[in-house]
Amino acid sequence: MIEAFLDVRGVRYAALVDEAGALVAHVGDVPAELDVAASARALLGSLQNAVGEPEWNDLLLDLGSGPLLLTPLGRQLLMTAFDDVANLGRVRFAVKRALGL
Repeated sequence: MIEAFLDVRGVRYAALVDEAGALVAHVGDVPAELDVAASARALLGSLQNAVGEPEWNDLLLDLGSGPLLLTPLGRQLLMTAFDDVANLGRVRFAVKRALGL
């Protein structure tokens, strides 16, 4: 499923991470540290409680190393890193297409 992500202009890597933070699948040069997945889950839990929303669609982190799109996929988390926030629409479209949405 995620192999096609590297065909999207600007995507540096895509990684599927399970609930425990273990790497399930990836393409590209995924950083060794994937602690951001666990931190993002904790942040999202807090935000969901604060606003009373039981579900979320995605979360964009604009990091110094570039944007990172986090998308829930069941109990797993799809992390897609790309080079510029201007490419967000293209990346979101690729994620939706890969997920069959």
